[in-house]
Amino acid sequence: MDTDEKRLLLAKSLEEFRSWTYESLAKEIDRTRREHECLQYRQGVFADGTEYKLEFNVFWDDRRDGDVRVCGDLTTNPQRPLLGFLPIFAPDVTDSFIMRYDGTLVDE
Repeated sequence: MDTDEKRLLLAKSLEEFRSWTYESLAKEIDRTRREHECLQYRQGVFADGTEYKLEFNVFWDDRRDGDVRVCGDLTTNPQRPLLGFLPIFAPDVTDSFIMRYDGTLVDE
């Protein structure tokens, strides 16, 4: 599985949240913070058999009741430790968008 295919899957998955209203995303910020959860978590398998995880998070971009940021990341299994031995794992690809109060997307 190459990076372009990973980016494409992540972008397509992140697109769903772009259609949500500002109010819906803002409500999810409170829920996810209160419940210590992510916005959404998915697992899947690429055609070549590589397992992956998608995780989406939502939070205030700068200040409460301001812009909302939705971030997504895709991680494949097995994860590799940083420098080969540190138990710190980084996603393969990440992407995000910012929505303003009026529902417009920043830089789009």
